[in-house]
Amino acid sequence: MSLISQRIANELAVKESQVLSTIELLDDGATVPFIARYRKEITGGLDDIQLRQLEERLAYLRELDDRRVTILKSIEEQGKLSDELKQSIAMAETKTSLEDIYLPYKKKRRTKAQIAREAGLEPLAKTLLADASQSPEEIAAGFVDKDKGVEHVTAALDGARQILMEEFAEEASLLGELREYLWQGGIVVSNVVKGKEQEGEKFADYFEFSEAIEKIPSHRALALFRGRNEGVLALNLKVVNEDELEKHPCESSIASYFNIADQGRPADKWLLDTVRWAWKIKIFSHLDIELKMRLKEIAEVEAIKVFADNMRDLLLAAPAGAKATMGLDPGIRTGVKVAVVGETGQLLDYATIYPHQPRKEWDQSIAVLAALCKKHNVALISIGNGTASRETDKLTQDMMQRHSDLKLQKLVVSEAGASVYSASELASREFPDLDVSIRGAVSIARRLQDPLAELVKIEPKAIGVGQYQHDVSQLQLSKKLDAVVEDCVNAVGVDINMASVPLLSQVAGLSQTLAENIVSYRNDNGAFNNRKELLKVPRMGPKAFEQSAGFLRVVGSDNPLDNSSVHPETYALVEKVMHYSQRDIRSLIGDEKYIKSLDPKNFSDESFGLLTVIDVLKELEKPGRDPRPEFKTAAFKEGVEEIKDLKPDMILEGVITNVTNFGAFVDIGVHQDGLVHISMLADKFVKDPREVVKAGDVVKVKVLEFDAQRKRIALSMRLSDDSRDYKSATAEKKSAGVKKPAKKRTADSNSSSNSAMADALLGALKK
Repeated sequence: MSLISQRIANELAVKESQVLSTIELLDDGATVPFIARYRKEITGGLDDIQLRQLEERLAYLRELDDRRVTILKSIEEQGKLSDELKQSIAMAETKTSLEDIYLPYKKKRRTKAQIAREAGLEPLAKTLLADASQSPEEIAAGFVDKDKGVEHVTAALDGARQILMEEFAEEASLLGELREYLWQGGIVVSNVVKGKEQEGEKFADYFEFSEAIEKIPSHRALALFRGRNEGVLALNLKVVNEDELEKHPCESSIASYFNIADQGRPADKWLLDTVRWAWKIKIFSHLDIELKMRLKEIAEVEAIKVFADNMRDLLLAAPAGAKATMGLDPGIRTGVKVAVVGETGQLLDYATIYPHQPRKEWDQSIAVLAALCKKHNVALISIGNGTASRETDKLTQDMMQRHSDLKLQKLVVSEAGASVYSASELASREFPDLDVSIRGAVSIARRLQDPLAELVKIEPKAIGVGQYQHDVSQLQLSKKLDAVVEDCVNAVGVDINMASVPLLSQVAGLSQTLAENIVSYRNDNGAFNNRKELLKVPRMGPKAFEQSAGFLRVVGSDNPLDNSSVHPETYALVEKVMHYSQRDIRSLIGDEKYIKSLDPKNFSDESFGLLTVIDVLKELEKPGRDPRPEFKTAAFKEGVEEIKDLKPDMILEGVITNVTNFGAFVDIGVHQDGLVHISMLADKFVKDPREVVKAGDVVKVKVLEFDAQRKRIALSMRLSDDSRDYKSATAEKKSAGVKKPAKKRTADSNSSSNSAMADALLGALKK
């Protein structure tokens, strides 16, 4: 444990004592949100991001140690475990380096080298490697033995070569050197598979492409691998100018490592040929697969991070609040599905209207919508952004103009995942007699009221806010997204008398079963009156209560602290503050000016550390504060409903729907998101688009170029940009050809070269 804790401490740049304390808490069943919020004294104030990194690294290093034990046992059973080998295994810092060491001892199929050893050819191999001054043919003649299957001199030399090739390929330190050489100096070369030009047109930027493997950004790497997987692209790993070199640099490294050189001695040529075959047949094929896998894994980690960051932004988007809301799920032939939900999200009414083709019941549809709005005092209208969304938006606008007395607000929201929820078991239990399409309208309405509460009901991957989500490890993606959902839910807090089972199950310390038990208890006994009542819920033990209580809110409790993030274990601290202030809790709570005047040190003691006191006082200032931003809406430009309505240099308002490494996608109300390339997000150099924008942001953009047929829109957030300059630069880039230089690039050159690629892949990314 000591080595693991030291390593994690170094990686996170924290004290080892902080790591050890956190590991103890995790092993004791504490959750990351609970530790981050309520155990700051113990961890030294580690935040949730550091804790997630610690948790991830702890799992990796423990797996590494388990593998280390297995390998030591295996080699010891073979009787080959020397002190030096044991030390090497103990010092291995990665799974890759550990497997390199284990490679010669790994049980494998009977190889040509093993057959050669069984035929007694190992002394021949060692002799030739040790002394190149001897003739290979003359020495090999002494090893010809038909009874052992060595028919002639050539067979003896072939067997000796197989032995040396295997030894060269299993030399751990050499493999490490070659691996890092190729990683730092290798290039990935991509070419179109003959006959696949038309089929793979979306990968046209990679038909003749090369880039340093170490520098390929995640979105480009995943595009290359997708092209290969679809049979369109062939990917090769090379070094610069490899085709012009007489000998591969790695061959020279292998020869040098084993002191093999062309000095005119009888065995020199044979040994150099052995090196060449070892490189081409054994070592390169192994490293080629491994380094491409490394590239893919790095790309996946980055892509999953992008997905997680977007998911976090979406979940923490501004809630419209507890207002009666109408959800519209647009459709043309099948009609627009309408659902009205009350302030707490309960379904009040529903209908289907047919304002569009082929029935064109425009006026009748407006009458239905207006009647529902009046009947249920609707304040907000939430419109799904799918097919016919702009037409439905126009219908809503017309209704609002005809019935201005209703004082309605409307907003187009992402309907991603609504159909998944509609067909889910959860939706079936909640609305057993309701048509699937109406359930979708309910979800669209609720996600405007409270995005977090509604989106937790949908599998994160179905919400579609990432890049290449189907190309990455689904296990790792799910783990990361589950952690994001858990962190977001606990950062906001949950009203225990309103929350659904999916929302409650994301609260720290609550399992699916406990969440179901809470809802069942609520249904049978009525609303919870205070947090203590939670202990009456079946299977709610002290540990689960400890972990969850601080994140659960009881609105209207006789104790106002139950509607805050102050944990019950620190209620005694609040009583201490009340005694000091000579004030009751209701007059004290929310008095920001007075609480800020208090010195936290006056209340810190052995029971409550300074960090805990600071947190509690901060919560008393604004109890139950929501960390999410204020609700704002984007106003789509009237008359701009399809791509053909766009004009160069038109300035529009839109909503950021997705942020990737190469830019951001913006919904401007024309059924197809436009792309703001990373180089056009700001008037300064931007390394990470999330420095400037996040999903859900309302932004102003300028139209630079659009292609209605290919459904591609180029936008800029630099409103001083000119569409003519953009077109000129794009034409110049195209005339220069698509092949990228096989050299390492600076951040600026990567940024500019991403533009054509991002535009070319827009269609693929939006699938």
